[in-house]
Amino acid sequence: MTVNPDPAEGRRVHDLDRAHVFHSWSAQGSLDPMVVAGAEGSYVWDYDGKRYLDFSSQLVNVNIGHQHPKVVAAIQEQAGRLSTIAPQHANDMRGEAARRISDLAPARHNKVFFTNGGADANENAIRMARLHTGRDKVLTFYRSYHGNTGAAITSTGDPRRWPNEYATGHVHFFGPYLYRSAFWATTEEEECARALDHLEQVITFEGPATIAAILIETIVGTAGILVPPPGYLAGVRALADKYGIVLILDEVMAGFGRTGKWFAFDNFDVVPDLITWAKGSNSGYVPVGGVVLSDEIAATFDDRVFPGGLTYSGHPLAAASIVASIDAMREEGVIENAARIGKEILEPGLRELAERHPVIGEVRGLGVFWALDLVTDRATREPLAPYGGSSPAMAALVAESKKRGLLPFTNYNRLHVVPPCTVSDAEAKDGLAILDEVFAVVDSHYTG
Repeated sequence: MTVNPDPAEGRRVHDLDRAHVFHSWSAQGSLDPMVVAGAEGSYVWDYDGKRYLDFSSQLVNVNIGHQHPKVVAAIQEQAGRLSTIAPQHANDMRGEAARRISDLAPARHNKVFFTNGGADANENAIRMARLHTGRDKVLTFYRSYHGNTGAAITSTGDPRRWPNEYATGHVHFFGPYLYRSAFWATTEEEECARALDHLEQVITFEGPATIAAILIETIVGTAGILVPPPGYLAGVRALADKYGIVLILDEVMAGFGRTGKWFAFDNFDVVPDLITWAKGSNSGYVPVGGVVLSDEIAATFDDRVFPGGLTYSGHPLAAASIVASIDAMREEGVIENAARIGKEILEPGLRELAERHPVIGEVRGLGVFWALDLVTDRATREPLAPYGGSSPAMAALVAESKKRGLLPFTNYNRLHVVPPCTVSDAEAKDGLAILDEVFAVVDSHYTG
């Protein structure tokens, strides 16, 4: 990779951004965004020429790495022959992308509805479930994130929901999280059983005949990388079947290799009715997302109009990037690499860090999808930052990471370790070594 410093251009780009760009999830006045000049593989760099190992995968979406040549070439080739076409027409790349995605899905999941991203994938999955069942309510975890459109943000559990609750028919419940159990559980078995009992009680008190869908992230992402205990997802599936409820698994963040499997639910004994996806399908090179429908739900709309659509549904550039990404992942063993890196390097390396740094309360994850639950006291498990907020300790973690050339992903009191699925052994070990140095500084905030 070639890095050519140009600080003057960096200042120009920064000033241009601050003059004209309105940023998401931010108070605009105090923003000072990092200015990225380029990226390749597992690295990004700024206009001063400083490289950063991307342990965030941006928004946990650059699964195939930055600037993968096969994906870039596919987008360029597609732009040269058909840049856009309306969704009511058929085109080859849209069909090929849909076929590849449905081939990865369970049997009897043969239709794909394309959206522009993960939020509107969840939005449309909720619509499908409501129309299929004739019911209204949607049950979701408190610890969750499903996107920032009307129903998706109301389905979300985290504080970003609070100023955005305009949709109706949404009910939240507690999912399993043994480290901070809502059920006074001490084992995974207890946590699983009690969480399922809690969910069934919620279904009972809300009225089963009013509930269209249970929408959950297969592995909760932004809200903590919470890997469900054995039997939990199968138990949710059984409850959905018992009460005639559609099960929607949100694979937007966890899908396409992130856990070392094509879909995160491939790690568990469960088959959903609807699968929502986005990010890793093409690593965000072109905005795209979608819903994989079971044959039963798809048949609902054989003779009934589905009242939804988007101008850019199945956009040719996005479709071409999906085809190239899935093919490259197969050819290059990217899924297998993510699984191996997680098992052989990230898991043992992160657990070793936890042995040396008391501020790390818990390590959890799969593949290249890991979180460190950070605490001020291991005995009380007091978070290093409050729910919905940050702290000087977390600010120091981010600053020290960037100073050492690591781009981190943090959320409240957690550090998420989420490099690209293509990360090399050496890059993963370099990242862990940097984190070791960072936690040597952050440990000063430990009070236990």
